[in-house]
Amino acid sequence: MSLEIKPPQPLSTIPNRFDSDQIQSQWDKLREIVAYRNLLKNLVIRDLKARYKNSVLGIVWSLLNPVLMMAVYTVLFTILIPNDGIKKYPIFILVALIPWQFHASTMMSSTGSIVNNAAIIKKVYFPRILLPTASLLSNLVNFLLASIILLILLYAFGIGLTIHALWVPLILLTQIVFLLGLAYIFSTLQAFYRDTLMILEVGLLAWFFLTPVFYPFERFGDQAEIWGMVFNPARLMRWVNPMASIIDGYRTVLWGNVGSSGPGAMDPLALLRTFITAVLIFIIGYIVFSRSEHLFGEKL
Repeated sequence: MSLEIKPPQPLSTIPNRFDSDQIQSQWDKLREIVAYRNLLKNLVIRDLKARYKNSVLGIVWSLLNPVLMMAVYTVLFTILIPNDGIKKYPIFILVALIPWQFHASTMMSSTGSIVNNAAIIKKVYFPRILLPTASLLSNLVNFLLASIILLILLYAFGIGLTIHALWVPLILLTQIVFLLGLAYIFSTLQAFYRDTLMILEVGLLAWFFLTPVFYPFERFGDQAEIWGMVFNPARLMRWVNPMASIIDGYRTVLWGNVGSSGPGAMDPLALLRTFITAVLIFIIGYIVFSRSEHLFGEKL
């Protein structure tokens, strides 16, 4: 019996296993993610358990944390530093603080989601995109729990929920889309450049002060000047900082504006502009993650 040796195929005709098996159509990728939905659920549960492991109060911290922070800011900006009479300041700060904590905690946990799960990435195959997605969903659970406290305090301070609160799901959807895009981008960067997380910590601090969490947009004047350039600071912040628009949206529909008697309606065009920005960030993040995930194994 003779062994037939075939000549090697030209490189152009050799099927690329990665191209044919791993790079699937976007629809197939979506179906794959749906097929792994139980894994996503388990990852979220694991993240929640790990966060409160060996904690006496456990998940109750999700309720206490924003309340304690609200108390600190209220004392600071109503007693130590007067806030020019912003009405019902605890609600003013809480409606912005809870979404910001959702943003900051998601950014930090999702950025390290790939590196922190290096062991399972090297051992088994599953859609890697589930890892930063699970980080966001676990923080979303904390956000919803903290919102219970916000709801209670809204009624305790005599504001309650108005018809304008119906905007909240759309604002939350915009924030989730925006955060997913950022999660995919920064988790990819952290897999390749391990100092990404340290830079992000500093960046989030600066981002916090550039977002109207403990101050209202109305505090800005109509004009500001930097290096000879004159601009409207509130308008510029809304355009370049999606979180500023998102935070202001929550505050508008749940608390109101400085000078208003209560919650007001969301500007549909402003929300649409922010949502379009969020979708663009999501698309960029998804593309960056999808084109890099096949390299995670060797980089980890």
